[in-house]
Amino acid sequence: MRRFDSGHLASACPGVLLGALAVIATPGSALAADTGFSLAVGAEYTSGEYGGEESVDEVYVPVTGRYETQRLSFRLTVPFLSVRAPEGTYTEGPDGQPIIGEGPTVTESGIGDVLASVTVYDVFASGSGDVALDLTGKVKLGTADVDKGLGTGEPDFTLQADLFRFFDRFTAIGTLGYTMRGDPDAVDLENALFASLGGTYAVAPGTRLGLFYDFREASLPGSDDIQELSATLSQRMSEDWRVHGYLIAGFSDSSPDWGAGVSVSHAF
Repeated sequence: MRRFDSGHLASACPGVLLGALAVIATPGSALAADTGFSLAVGAEYTSGEYGGEESVDEVYVPVTGRYETQRLSFRLTVPFLSVRAPEGTYTEGPDGQPIIGEGPTVTESGIGDVLASVTVYDVFASGSGDVALDLTGKVKLGTADVDKGLGTGEPDFTLQADLFRFFDRFTAIGTLGYTMRGDPDAVDLENALFASLGGTYAVAPGTRLGLFYDFREASLPGSDDIQELSATLSQRMSEDWRVHGYLIAGFSDSSPDWGAGVSVSHAF
């Protein structure tokens, strides 16, 4: 099977970094044409109070390189991050929650946490080809500037499993994973279980709509768990170009109130 993913699962998940982009999943007939290198550039905006009194506004611009073989996918994401928030706020990471400060509102910008991941396709695949299981390992390198509040400065490690059930025009997708947080000096972070459930539907050749519910355990003691709903649209413009857009709605104090993003990818 080939999973033309645009970030929803590659981000480990749920949430804000890389957004809740749908995975376009198709049977293996497209396999050979989609091995090789691809490059994607995205932009995401999220806004929320996260249990505080002032809005935290984030702009996230990731550049992702991906190399694929028939069974493996390697990804490296280098993001630019700009955060407008109360002074003393710092972001936990691409799939976490901001830790809110109490100072005046300031804007900090810079390189965010670099992400590296590898996915093994078809760890399990049914004989009929309608069910497949992928496994992904990811590391957040902790490259964001701690003094600016753009990250914790510590690496995180994530393992996740993605289960696909293929129907005629609909693909059901479920994710279950676990993130092991680094140990920054400023705060005690807990490891977190996360899950996602949803799917994509082919409304026309090259066009798929998706809807996903994302859940992640809070890594800050006493905080709400992260809960989000995302709606996605993926369009294949040509053999080499794809465009993905999405909207996010949060349902807890640890989630953004809303967000939106777009990504453009090109296969070489």
